[in-house]
Amino acid sequence: MNPVYSIKEAIHKIEHYCAYQERCHEEVVQKLRSMKMDSEEIDTILVHLISANFLNESRFACSFARGKHRIKFWGKIRIVNELKFRKITQYNINLALKEITVEEYNSTFHIVSERHWEAILETNVQKKRKKFCDYLLRKGFESNLIYEKVKELENLQEQ
Repeated sequence: MNPVYSIKEAIHKIEHYCAYQERCHEEVVQKLRSMKMDSEEIDTILVHLISANFLNESRFACSFARGKHRIKFWGKIRIVNELKFRKITQYNINLALKEITVEEYNSTFHIVSERHWEAILETNVQKKRKKFCDYLLRKGFESNLIYEKVKELENLQEQ
């Protein structure tokens, strides 16, 4: 059974929750709802968290974009979709995408694509191409980049 929290206890608990890792507003609201807080209490707590700088949507979006790109090697499309899913504003999404430089993005794309191309053991060229493209599309890279890369890798393989 979940305990009932006073506003002070809830603030203390949610400050720890936000200090542990960057959170978006939606995650914090869900956590507060799971703590059985009502709408007015949630609004009061959110105002406190924002004013005390525990909660900052721009900081969350930038951190999210950097982390997902550098650690999970996600492309911009996937990052944008995940941020939209978390109800992040378009302004903050654009700000977050600026965190990833063009050179870093292209470098990551080439490394991930070449590594995956070598890892596919499929002998049928059509099936290999489909597996390659599907993988990179799931990662969130742009289709024009993927199709250029697949042509380049197939030409290298033929030589």
